[in-house]
Amino acid sequence: MEKKFTSSTTLSQFKIWDQVKGKHIPFSFDLEITARCNNNCRHCYINLPASDARALKSELSIAQISAIADQAVAMGSLWCLITGGEPLLRADFSEIYLLLRNKGLLVSVYTNACLITDKHIALFEKFPPREIEVTVYGITQETYERVTRRPGSYAAFRRGIDLLLRNNIKVRLKAMALRSNTSELPAIAAFCRQHTKDYFRFDPLLHLRFDGNVTQNAEIKTERLEAEEIAALEQADKERFTALENNCDKLIFPTQEHLDCRHLFHCGAGKDSFTVSPEGYFHLCSSLRHPECVADLKKTTLAEAWNNLVPRVRAMTSSDTEFLEKCRACPIVNLCLWCPAHAHLETGRLDGWSDYFCRVAKARAETLQKAKQKEIGPDKNK
Repeated sequence: MEKKFTSSTTLSQFKIWDQVKGKHIPFSFDLEITARCNNNCRHCYINLPASDARALKSELSIAQISAIADQAVAMGSLWCLITGGEPLLRADFSEIYLLLRNKGLLVSVYTNACLITDKHIALFEKFPPREIEVTVYGITQETYERVTRRPGSYAAFRRGIDLLLRNNIKVRLKAMALRSNTSELPAIAAFCRQHTKDYFRFDPLLHLRFDGNVTQNAEIKTERLEAEEIAALEQADKERFTALENNCDKLIFPTQEHLDCRHLFHCGAGKDSFTVSPEGYFHLCSSLRHPECVADLKKTTLAEAWNNLVPRVRAMTSSDTEFLEKCRACPIVNLCLWCPAHAHLETGRLDGWSDYFCRVAKARAETLQKAKQKEIGPDKNK
């Protein structure tokens, strides 16, 4: 009788995590291989035109990407996310994808799916990605192209999604909650859950542009939902609201919760991951673009950035009274959209206070409190 010695387990159950617990290791990194995109979404914080010559010229070369990936793997990286912009715009996308795979990395891809071709499908079938994540801006042409502002983009999106699904490529679908698609969000959620094997998520956070473009920032603000609308949307989505109820107290690292704290960073930035921008800049997270928090990997090593820059950034404190009284001492800050990265994009300061973020937190807290009161019932409160 033939004996079988294989079994199935999840990555989270591997015993190796016990051995590396508490160690400062960059297990994963995001690689933004371009800031260019074939769409022109009103809410986007990074996109540049597909034909932008300056952006194209500044993108990392294959050799530079390979060198960064080698350093990351040597330091313990296991996962890599290829993102953008729209990563499939790069003519050498397949070469980059295979290069990272051949270094032993588990590779994921974020794409709008509009540029998926049979050649990409053949690549993903032969060398499967960890996952491909696609944002669904609408499930009708009118809504989708209202967001992307590209005629023909909806047909391209549906063709790309159909190719991925028909060929059993692992796809995760997500959505952005926008003014332009809010009426279609329930249908978008149903579509995404129908075609996603494990989970669906939608994001109500629209942070401002990395490049600070005033005109485009104004457009982003027009796409933002009001705080009460965000809370209502989350409550209407049972899975989302249940997750918010169960996990709202886990968004801040418990070991860093202490009174009279002046530290800016209580998030996961630089804890076990990092981001590389299209130009080769090291970031503790994809949104953190403050000039004091980045390093040029064309001029320094990844180890230097990880071992020296990250601790310096995470040790940053604030003496701003408004921040300390309104944000750091806030009992519902874990329901807020605030973080140093988003604060910088919103206000120009890492410790800047945002009225919009504050209103979202209060609306969420009120909704959660009402739900809890309803669950307890009036009699039990007497």
